[in-house]
Amino acid sequence: MDWKGVMPAITTPFREDLSVDHEFLARHAKWLVDQGCTAIIALGSLGEGATLGSAEKVEVLKTCIAAVGTRIPVAAAISALSTAQAVSLAKQSADAGCKGLMVLPPYVYRSDWREMKAHVAAVIQATPLSCMIYNNPVAYGTDFLPEQIAELAAEHENLHAVKESSTDVRRITAIRALIDDRLQISVGVDDVIVEGIEAGAIGWVAGLVNAFPKESVALFDYARKGQTNKAFELYAWFLPLLRMDTVPKFVQLIKLVQQEVGMGSARVRPPRLEVAGGELAEAQRVIREALAQRPKLTV
Repeated sequence: MDWKGVMPAITTPFREDLSVDHEFLARHAKWLVDQGCTAIIALGSLGEGATLGSAEKVEVLKTCIAAVGTRIPVAAAISALSTAQAVSLAKQSADAGCKGLMVLPPYVYRSDWREMKAHVAAVIQATPLSCMIYNNPVAYGTDFLPEQIAELAAEHENLHAVKESSTDVRRITAIRALIDDRLQISVGVDDVIVEGIEAGAIGWVAGLVNAFPKESVALFDYARKGQTNKAFELYAWFLPLLRMDTVPKFVQLIKLVQQEVGMGSARVRPPRLEVAGGELAEAQRVIREALAQRPKLTV
């Protein structure tokens, strides 16, 4: 798997009874590919993986794989309460046909480096699939430091990438200073994508792409090609939406954006609840203002 380009952390759609809407999931995945996305990453934080049962996770993966065929690879986010559960999901993901694994630290327990290393090593070693380490200290309370990422890269041949979501663009240059291009670096926070590419990232595990794939791909391409003026103009329009990816209710907000553009539903599984009241009104104001000023792209 080549961890570069715009890779949606795809949302998991739900029907009114909160069962997974596989029909829409397949349509959504195909649409993202048609708009130029380079991979699908399912079951992540944005995919509400923590609310899905083991069998549901595998079925989500199978639906995505069947929908995109051989056009682009599908990767599974591997997160669980225990190392045994994470290893089991990794093996099931490989059996389902995934081409890569995005490996998260364990949910809930905030491990130290010795424990965290043992956990992710077990997942990486569970299959021969290409792996990406997901570093998100803001959300998970554990932080893969650049030196630790370099240590993992030296010990695991099938560790090929890192998703850097610390929000500190300096981490990208710090990783590169230690291991050059040994790992493919992706930005995992939407509102730092242009800065991240300038620092050397070659991938974007993106959130708002679920509603705005054309704009996301264009922004990424402008930044990668050094088309500064085009990138800045599009970024300035996009930023109020991209910042929705950086708050605790990012799942609810991104799904709301999907609903507003006619590509999805705002439904989420508890304990999440859809935004309401003044919070909903403000989010709709931002979304509708952006839609009213949506740029006409000439890529």
